[in-house]
Amino acid sequence: MASTTNIHLIGGEKGGVGKSLMARVLAQYLIDRQLPFLGFDTDRSHGALMRFYPAYASAVAVDKVESLDAIVEAAVDQPGRRILVDLAAQTHDSLATWMEDAGVIGLADELGMKLYYWHVMDSGKDSVDLLRRLLDRFGTGLAYVLVRNQVRGSDFSSLEQSGEQARAIGMGAHVVSVKRLNEHVIQKIDAASSSFWQATTTERDSTGLGLMDRQRVKMWLRDVYREIDDVGV
Repeated sequence: MASTTNIHLIGGEKGGVGKSLMARVLAQYLIDRQLPFLGFDTDRSHGALMRFYPAYASAVAVDKVESLDAIVEAAVDQPGRRILVDLAAQTHDSLATWMEDAGVIGLADELGMKLYYWHVMDSGKDSVDLLRRLLDRFGTGLAYVLVRNQVRGSDFSSLEQSGEQARAIGMGAHVVSVKRLNEHVIQKIDAASSSFWQATTTERDSTGLGLMDRQRVKMWLRDVYREIDDVGV
């Protein structure tokens, strides 16, 4: 069967590691690269894609099988359109159960579809433990991208010493580093509910960002985009 599209699951299970930030960066990356996509938000109360990229996103209930089914069906119905799924904290078990019960990995392989899991990590040990669980559960069934989010910490020695990063790379994983962006800049973007496009092109009166802040965001995005380019979304 002809290839359909790729599904990108942006997770990490732990709250506060920057999953939604990474989902927003990926959305902006696809827009800037003129790659069509659909977004799904599993956080019904604080969905980042729904808030910052509403024209591209819709809500999905991770505790409802038919809602999760819609993700795969959207990928099949709209060939070539990337699917982004922003996974809220504490949704991994529901997602994994659905994938196993429905044979999602086998179906994706049959359809020529690639399943990416962007495991967003801070510098804490919890993120390493969650990575171990992820690799144990899915093995080589997923295409892994380990996101070392320096916005949430800069010392990833626990990850490197654990052997889990090397294990993931042995499974074909990519490692992406997200450099630190000044907290006040992120706060201004969030306060204005601005997309990254608005944050880099709009004047101060609507975003609160001055010329130099907009320049910082542009440079930051440029660096993250270079990392994403190597993944090949």
